[in-house]
Amino acid sequence: MAPNSSATRPKAELELADQLSNELVRFMRLITKAKSQVAKQGPDGIERAAYAILFCLIHEGPQRTSKLAEFLHSEISTISRQSSSLVQHGLVERQADPEDGRACLLAPTAEGLRVFDENRKQRNQWLADVLGDWSQEDREQLNNLFERLNTGIENNFPSLSDTAAVSQAKGA
Repeated sequence: MAPNSSATRPKAELELADQLSNELVRFMRLITKAKSQVAKQGPDGIERAAYAILFCLIHEGPQRTSKLAEFLHSEISTISRQSSSLVQHGLVERQADPEDGRACLLAPTAEGLRVFDENRKQRNQWLADVLGDWSQEDREQLNNLFERLNTGIENNFPSLSDTAAVSQAKGA
């Protein structure tokens, strides 16, 4: 855990953290609801969950199924099923792994890039609509703060011992 653990944090700081926690839970619920409003399958017949694979391949480059599962915190069987669908739809292709000829890498196709870009444009339009009455300064500040929050989360994942301590403190 961080050097300044919750046992030594000022009460006001912990209260602000609790408010943020509540807003993050609300945010996650609203995003889940917004995603469910969109069809389970996109107009191109692909499961929405499979787009996470496409995102990873486009942003991280060709990957093995096992690496995708690790990156997306998912089971290999789930990634395998979703990536097979992406291959069948021509959005992803299998390539020989140059480091191990027995294995294959998944990589986006030109059509995969096009479909991903179209979905990204739709998402960006929706977010622009959500923030339409915000000032440019507020939108930039939100982006900066979200980036800082994400970086802080990436740099401070709780260890298993921290999780056990929190459970014990809650009487679990």
